[in-house]
Amino acid sequence: MDLMKAVAVSASGMKAQSMRMQIISENIANADSLQSSDGGPYRRKQIFLKAVKNQQGLQQVNISKISKDYTTPLKQNYDPSHPLADKSGYVSYPNVNTFVETTDMRDATRNYEANMSVIESAKEMMARSLDLLR
Repeated sequence: MDLMKAVAVSASGMKAQSMRMQIISENIANADSLQSSDGGPYRRKQIFLKAVKNQQGLQQVNISKISKDYTTPLKQNYDPSHPLADKSGYVSYPNVNTFVETTDMRDATRNYEANMSVIESAKEMMARSLDLLR
């Protein structure tokens, strides 16, 4: 049934957006973390999505990779008295912009809701089809 294919595509979109929200939440939570397990301040994580065809030939959304953002420079603040200051007196802060992360979170939420709406519509159409068959 074609409605089941629509549900499968939307479910893959919901899964991808859910993971995207998780990464964004992690970025926001670590926006002030000056020390990370890698050493140095926390680096913003990025998620990359791609469309792939599954066995049934449906275009679905998959996560291609999750990586740290090394292209955006760390924020520098002059504070020679800080224990983590470098030789020049600057402290490196994470490259997380909470405004950008909040905007991305809002976008991911809207995409998740749109996919949920497609699933709800498909479910309703299936129920109506069954009612017609009775």
